[in-house]
Amino acid sequence: MTVWETPERRALRDTVTRFTEREIVPHLSRWEDEGRLPRALHATAARAGLLGIGFAEEVGGQGGDAVDVAVTTEALIRAGASSGLVASLFTHGIALPHIVADGDPGLVDRFVRPTLAGETIGSLGVTEPGGGSDVAALTTRAVRDGDHYVVDGAKTFITSGTRADFVTTLVRTGGDGHAGLSLLVVESGTPGFSVRGPLRKMGWHCSDTAELSFDGVRVPAANLVGPENGGFALVMQRFVGERLSLAVQAHATAQRALDLTVRHVRDRATFGRPLVDRQVVRHTLVEMHRRTDAARTVTRAALERSLASSPTAPEVVLDALMAKNTAVEAVEWVVDRAVQLHGGAGYMRESEVERHYRDARVLGIGGGATEVLTDLAARLLGYR
Repeated sequence: MTVWETPERRALRDTVTRFTEREIVPHLSRWEDEGRLPRALHATAARAGLLGIGFAEEVGGQGGDAVDVAVTTEALIRAGASSGLVASLFTHGIALPHIVADGDPGLVDRFVRPTLAGETIGSLGVTEPGGGSDVAALTTRAVRDGDHYVVDGAKTFITSGTRADFVTTLVRTGGDGHAGLSLLVVESGTPGFSVRGPLRKMGWHCSDTAELSFDGVRVPAANLVGPENGGFALVMQRFVGERLSLAVQAHATAQRALDLTVRHVRDRATFGRPLVDRQVVRHTLVEMHRRTDAARTVTRAALERSLASSPTAPEVVLDALMAKNTAVEAVEWVVDRAVQLHGGAGYMRESEVERHYRDARVLGIGGGATEVLTDLAARLLGYR
C-alpha cells in the first residue's frame, strides 16, 4: 500500500467521483458557454466536504494534506471535470494559504472560514499588464495613510476575478525589487476598485478571468497579510504548491484524454475493423500511457518530498518546477494525439477531448512559464 492508496484516500476518490458525475458533468458544457461557474456550486462542494480539503479544521477546513488535494484533483478530472473547473472552483487554493500561514484570527474569520464554507469566493492578484513571471517588477502601489493603505495600479489574468468577494493582492509598499512587496486583502465593492471581465480565452472557458483596476482604493491596514514588505516571501512559499497543483492537473488531464481515446478507438470502426486493430494506433496509445505515467510518477514523488521539507528548500523548488515542466510536456503531446485519433469528432466542440486540448495549453504558462522554470532549474542545478 502506498500513501496514494490508503482506505481513506480510496474513499475520498470515490466521493469526488460521485460528486463530479452528479453535480458537474451534466452542467459543464453550459457553464463553458456561460463563461463562469455558478456560486451555488461552491456551497454544494462545501457541503460535500470538498472545498476544505488541505486546510486545517482549526480554520474551517476538512484537514488533509497536499496528497489529499492531489487525489481530489485527479478524481475530478478523471470523472469528467476539467482543469478549468478545478482552477475556478478551487481558486481559494491560491487565495487563502497566505492568510492561513499568517494566522491572524481576524483575517481567518473574515475571509478563510466563509470561503471554505462556500459562502464567499476569493482570488489571488499578482500578474500585471506589464509583466507576468517577473514578480519583482510589480508596480501596483499601496501607500500608508493612517489606518489605511491607498492602492493604485492594475492586475490582469486574475482567475475567478469577476466573481471574487475579495482578492489577496500583491502590492508594492516599499522600494524596488522583492523586498518592497506586501499582501493586502482588497474586498470587492470598495470605492475605486473595478473589475472588467470575464476575458475571452482560448480555453478554461468555465473559469472566469478578469482585469482589476485600483484607483485610490482605501484598504484597511488590518487587511495586511503578514508583515509589511514581507509579501514576496509569502508568495514564494506558495509557488511550490501552485506548480505541483498544475502538474497534477496536467497528468490527470492526460490520463482522462487517454481513457477517452482508448474507448473511442475500440468503438470506432473504419474499413470494417476497429481502429484499435491497427498497430500504429496501439503504439500511439502505449506512448500516451508512457508519457502520462512518467508525469504522474514524477509529480507524485515531488509532492511526497515537498511534505517532508521546507517549501523554499532548493531541492523542493527544483522538484516542483521539473514536475510541472514534465507533466506539461506530457499533456500537450497526449491531448494532441487524442484529438488526432478521434478524427473529425475530436475537432468538434461537443467532444470532451477538444476541451482538454484547449485547456491544456495554459498549463505551460500559469504558475511560471515553462521557459522561466527551465532557466530557474538551470540555476538551481549550477549550470552557469
